[in-house]
Amino acid sequence: MQLQSSTAIITGGASGLGEATARYFIANGSNVVILDLNEDAGQALESEFSSKIKFIKTDVSSEIDVQKAIDFTAKTFGSFQIVVNCAGIAPVGKTVGKVNGIYGPHSFGLFEKTIRVNLIGTFNVIRLAAFAMEKNTPNTDGERGVIINTASISAYDGQMGQVAYAASKGGIVSMTLPIARDLAKSGIRVMTIAPGLFETPLMMGLPEEARISLGQQIPFPSRLGKPHEYALLVKSIVENPMLNGEVIRLDGAIRMGPK
Repeated sequence: MQLQSSTAIITGGASGLGEATARYFIANGSNVVILDLNEDAGQALESEFSSKIKFIKTDVSSEIDVQKAIDFTAKTFGSFQIVVNCAGIAPVGKTVGKVNGIYGPHSFGLFEKTIRVNLIGTFNVIRLAAFAMEKNTPNTDGERGVIINTASISAYDGQMGQVAYAASKGGIVSMTLPIARDLAKSGIRVMTIAPGLFETPLMMGLPEEARISLGQQIPFPSRLGKPHEYALLVKSIVENPMLNGEVIRLDGAIRMGPK
């Protein structure tokens, strides 16, 4: 599968890793449809790249929203061959601890929302996109599509306060292989990237001293990852037909401690 002349759906594409991937895809000849809740950022990207990027305000956990976005993509560009799932949230909360100064159990609603957005939202996009991709004409390698998900090293090295986030990302890791096996007969590959510490909007909101300190915890390179480095791996996955059913850590060899 090549980026040139392809069409990609990127969830969470209005900022962070998703935005970097969208920009990289455009630079390499793709059309991109961004699914995000951030209207201002999404519309700004659409205006910047004119006909090459389309933005649709989308709640990935909504069947109706995602189906509308998929139908729009097919109508606008004829078909799509690539999906990159970057949409997600990263709340903090201990199993038992203080919330707004009050000691008690983890918010059930917050845990449920995190699973719904990160895990169920990812699967919602996968299932509806794969159904549409099955109609694609296969390329010379027999491929009809590539789906790339975003987990996190927290799926393996979850820290204190990351129980909901780690659970949601662990679910993405665990479903990668069975989904790849399910879709193999259709010529649709499924991969997942588990990023480490990257220069996302969440990280960039920290003081510079804190960002440098976090970067120094990474064995090599001893810095935060750059979003375009995530996009480079996405490109490699798209272009290598033997990459399927696997999770790749993109983390500079860091292994996170308890806190």
